[in-house]
Amino acid sequence: MADLSLLQEDLPEDADGPLDFISQDEMLTPLGRLDKYAASENIFNRQMVARSLLDTLREVCDDEGDCVAVLERIGRLADDSEPTVRAELMEQVPHIALFCQENRPSIPYAFSKYLLPIVVRYLADQNNQVRKTSQAALLALLEQELMERLDVETKVCPVLIELTAPDSNDDVKTEAVAIMCKMAPMVGKDITERLILPRFCEMCCDCRMFHVRKVCAANFGDICSVVGQQATEEMLLPRFFQLCSDNVWGVRKACAECFMAVSCATCQEIRRTKLSALFINLISDPSRWVRQAAFQSLGPFISTFANPSSSGQCFKDEGKSSEDLAAEDKNRLTDHDAAEEEQPGREDAPAHSSASLERALEDCAPETCGNSAGDISVPEDSSSLCTLSSESHQEAASDENKKPANCKSALWSEGGSSSPDCTPLDQELFNSFHFWRTPLPAIDLDRELQLDSGDTLSPERTGDAPGVPEPASPNITMATRKELEEMIENLEPHMDDPDVKAQVEVLSAALRASSLDAREEASGVEHRTELQDDLGVSELPDCSLDQDARGPLVSAIEESMDATPHCVRGAADVTTSDSFSPDEERRSKVQDVVPQALLDQYLSMTDPSRAQTVDTEIAKHCAYSLPGVALTLGRQNWHCLRETYETLASDMQWKVRRTLAFSIHELAVILGDQLTAADLVPIFNGFLKDLDEVRIGVLKHLHDFLKLLHIDKRREYLYQLQEFLVTDNSRNWRFRAELAEQLILLLELYSPRDVYDYLRPIALNLCADKVSSVRWISYKLVSEMVKKLHTATPPTFGVDLINELVENFGRCPKWSGRQAFVFVCQTVIEDDCLPMDQFALHLMPHLLTLANDRVPNVRVLLAKTLRQTLLEKEYFLASASCHQEAVEQTIMALQMDRDSDVKYFASTHPSSTKVSEDAMSTASSTY
Repeated sequence: MADLSLLQEDLPEDADGPLDFISQDEMLTPLGRLDKYAASENIFNRQMVARSLLDTLREVCDDEGDCVAVLERIGRLADDSEPTVRAELMEQVPHIALFCQENRPSIPYAFSKYLLPIVVRYLADQNNQVRKTSQAALLALLEQELMERLDVETKVCPVLIELTAPDSNDDVKTEAVAIMCKMAPMVGKDITERLILPRFCEMCCDCRMFHVRKVCAANFGDICSVVGQQATEEMLLPRFFQLCSDNVWGVRKACAECFMAVSCATCQEIRRTKLSALFINLISDPSRWVRQAAFQSLGPFISTFANPSSSGQCFKDEGKSSEDLAAEDKNRLTDHDAAEEEQPGREDAPAHSSASLERALEDCAPETCGNSAGDISVPEDSSSLCTLSSESHQEAASDENKKPANCKSALWSEGGSSSPDCTPLDQELFNSFHFWRTPLPAIDLDRELQLDSGDTLSPERTGDAPGVPEPASPNITMATRKELEEMIENLEPHMDDPDVKAQVEVLSAALRASSLDAREEASGVEHRTELQDDLGVSELPDCSLDQDARGPLVSAIEESMDATPHCVRGAADVTTSDSFSPDEERRSKVQDVVPQALLDQYLSMTDPSRAQTVDTEIAKHCAYSLPGVALTLGRQNWHCLRETYETLASDMQWKVRRTLAFSIHELAVILGDQLTAADLVPIFNGFLKDLDEVRIGVLKHLHDFLKLLHIDKRREYLYQLQEFLVTDNSRNWRFRAELAEQLILLLELYSPRDVYDYLRPIALNLCADKVSSVRWISYKLVSEMVKKLHTATPPTFGVDLINELVENFGRCPKWSGRQAFVFVCQTVIEDDCLPMDQFALHLMPHLLTLANDRVPNVRVLLAKTLRQTLLEKEYFLASASCHQEAVEQTIMALQMDRDSDVKYFASTHPSSTKVSEDAMSTASSTY
């Protein structure tokens, strides 16, 4: 009986000693000992009885009657008044149940009849420790499938439902709900829907116990994944909405943590229309802990919008058919995005560079787009206007060449005065600024432009020649500035919120712009008059700006202003910018894959204020989920994430950069080779020069990243591989071991000459490393290098490498170098890196000379290699060549060696020793 020596009992006074006591126990049967100590008043003895029940069953398993007797005594022991005894018994139940399952013929229905009732009864035990052990035992039994399905339905679920009744004990109710939730994935959809789901929905609305609601919220995702989409949408989602608006922040936090799992169980429409708005509420929750959990789940939640057909994860699949382009252009939000899709090679170029704008201007009518002030002439038709925006200049240069003197304006207003070609889509009209804020009053952002432009010219007014246009009413400007000042004053107390802060910045910029316009009004009018006098004309071709149709500030800032219109007055007056304006930057991040509000919140995770108001590691969470977000958006929307990725790559926290370094190869697969070369390669180069903690992420996936690059770009990294040998800490040998592993994979990416010129020196350096684990991987690297160079045409590189191995290692003055040469030869033979005739010609003569080496370790390894590796090759078994004779003579000499270990390995049959283990043991002994 197990632990018999630990059992305690008061010895009788007439006992001779402990030996008599032990001999008395040995004379008892297993059942007798069980009965004796189960009735003991010593608690420790009863605990030991519970612990030794399995051993007792094993002793009597051949007798069905004795087995049943033991199981009956388990039932009596379950009534023990001591909680520690009951807890000990419950810990043994899963092991006993497994034994009963394995010996089912001897103990039929043992678990269902004797053990399960105890487990179920202990779920409502008064002692917390006993309840916890019974819950763990129940889950273990379900996980190991030791419980019949009928028992679950008839014995377990009814008890759990009873324990979750309104009048049940609070602690017991909370624990029972948790068990029900954890059981659901194990019992399946049918039982969960029929027995567990109704009570779970009731518990989600428990008004008295927030602990119950918190448990329901924490396990909501598991229940949704079990019951499926229909039950989730019909029964669970209403409860989930209630939990997300619960008064207790812990409940809302649990909802935020399981949001992704809930989203996966719903359809795309509900995910977009209902769950997105719900998630925005959690992100803006008053509790910091809720916001923190929500931001951590934001990336995973966005990833649930992924559509494999549009994510573009097929690498090097940049070409698209006309049908694909038509389908994508239909969903494109801006002309700039469409231009990017059609020109994937230029996705990294600025949206409105000087060169592109100049090309667009040249396409306009020469009479309206003069090159200098002196060349400007009045067109025959004064209505010929050339108004360009940053998002329409490409369209003006390509699609409207047939109308060079009448380029369409890309400006549109919320009032509907723009042309049908520029009508925005519904998705573009919705954004967080519109949805969550009261529309702001209209202000005049381009006062100077309007002053210069004068009244809008039309064919009906070509005959009119007004002088100086009337400026806008100053009363409107003053009223607008006053309203802006009041709004800023009201928002300033809430500046802690990043969204409010951004709104205040926009309003402040608008206020400054209106003030500046008022001051420059007079100078603008005067400049206009002087210019007309110099040219001798009453009107100039000008930019069309509909003053009456301007929308409110929201539209002016976020939607109407596609870019600054340029009025052509000459080469000296045409000014362009290579950088995005705030509005253009916002537009570059518009897409239609996920709700824009979600993406805006995700992009804000790099805002420094988020680290102060939400979570200090929020940037790390953003970096961790960025590949999933990029896959969801697809490579066509990479421009939405480019700036965020660059910000994360330059983050001050090395953990953020390390996270990106470990996933940059996955992002490269998502983006394709052109975007990778343009946007990821510079960041990759920066990681190569970073801390070792960051560099290891790049190094572990070096092959995965480089294989995605073009061959010319890939060759540039040959010069940097040597830098991996230098680390911040010389004891970081795992860094060098990983380098050797990656070099083995990189051999296939480079030509034989590149391998010989650049990888060979690194490999030979690693073969002489101080750490045996690094050297052992390097032997594999060198053998693979020999194989690649030997099969190349011509094989001169292979011969040169072999000669260098012989010179640097085979004849090395240090014994460790000579031992390394034997290791390399052994690896070459095992992996068939060289034909045996070539091995016998180039390597074997130098290998056999080591039989006279003065260091026994070298001779031991040589004996192993010859006896257990070389002689097993068919080349030396089938042919009676001079090489075979030389090998046999060397082995005979080793068998007579003065060292006993050398004699042993030279005479041992190969099958009695594992080569790899002995080789590694020898390598380890030379650390």
